[in-house]
Amino acid sequence: MITSPAFAGKRYAVLGLARSGLAVVESLVASGARVTAWDRQDVARAKVDPANVLLGDPLEIDLTGYDGVVVSPGVPLNTHPIAVRAAQFGVPVIGDIELFAQARASLPPHKVVGITGTNGKSTTTALVHHILKTAGVPTTMGGNIGLPILAQDPLPEGGVYVLELSSYQIDLTYSLDCDVAVLLNVTPDHLDRYDSFEAYAGSKARLFEMSTGARIYGRENAPLIADAPSLQGPHNAQNGAAAWEVCRALGLEDQQIAEGFRTFTGLPHRMERVATHNGVLFVNDSKATNTDSTAPALAAYPPEGNGPRIHWIVGGLPKEDGLGATEAHLANVKAAYTIGEAGPRFAELLAGRVPVTNAEMMCAALREAMAAAVPGDVILLSPACASFDQFKDYEQRGERFRQFVDALIEDASVDPCVQVGAA
Repeated sequence: MITSPAFAGKRYAVLGLARSGLAVVESLVASGARVTAWDRQDVARAKVDPANVLLGDPLEIDLTGYDGVVVSPGVPLNTHPIAVRAAQFGVPVIGDIELFAQARASLPPHKVVGITGTNGKSTTTALVHHILKTAGVPTTMGGNIGLPILAQDPLPEGGVYVLELSSYQIDLTYSLDCDVAVLLNVTPDHLDRYDSFEAYAGSKARLFEMSTGARIYGRENAPLIADAPSLQGPHNAQNGAAAWEVCRALGLEDQQIAEGFRTFTGLPHRMERVATHNGVLFVNDSKATNTDSTAPALAAYPPEGNGPRIHWIVGGLPKEDGLGATEAHLANVKAAYTIGEAGPRFAELLAGRVPVTNAEMMCAALREAMAAAVPGDVILLSPACASFDQFKDYEQRGERFRQFVDALIEDASVDPCVQVGAA
């Protein structure tokens, strides 16, 4: 894990004991800090060693003399009382990325890449990390992807930390000076956490305000500048162009970067090629939870000789009303299969524009799509919605899609809703 003498003798309260919260507790304790921790779940509190950590709710304890309240990015600062409570004692509310920033001075000489944006940051982060690793550069990735950064071992001298940063994480960070800072794009999202779109965009822009190194902005209509089988669609061209610029800024040669592009396999649940069967490609894009994220997936598979070829599985828990950016790519859609709470609304919006089946359940949608698809077609799960109406998260939704595909490829006569599960 990452530790630092900067925390020795200081006092911190940690609110939330999921993966990043536990990593914070362990790092601070190992660094010689005094820690009070809390989680509303008994099972989470049970993971903390009472010999080294006091249990106490920072909403109730006296915070006088504390050096920080460390909260999960999932805590909504605009509505949760912890922000007001900490302010009463003059204690900053921070996150694990801020602790990492404060620990940097005691780590071997290194560089940090910070990547943010509404869409594409996971793919870009993973791509930069892969290119560096392929080129033999010591590297790790963290932040909003992979293991919590404080739970990872420090890199040797010359290493590069590649951090995916959500707006929530940036809100809890004040001193992260990135050697390369990237802002891919900003489109409306998470407006339940911000007063306006401008406030949300301002949160993203703070990454540049903190950083003194190279600044890279995502470029619309960027050409895909390398052989990259796993980076289909215009959105991945933008992601790829940003990753190329990052790696150049870090001193890599074009040949090294190109080799990383060629061997990159992509991310689970993000334009993931699950299978090809009877000439039909199955793509899991479960991580597309808004229309701006789904639109590039629809754009990635334009019509060929026989016309449109996408069988689009869409729906879930809606984040917005309307088709948004997906509307520009309906000419690529051969048929749509709507699911979840938003299914009837999507069916209404798409009626008369593409053939629509209101399947309700993903297993039923996939079965209908497979029956209709012909060689050259693409069955695309790109829901444009959150997953929480039928699934625990987008990852479970994508895993179920894989399971349904496997079951139907093995035996098209089975009912995957029964064999695998209804959702």
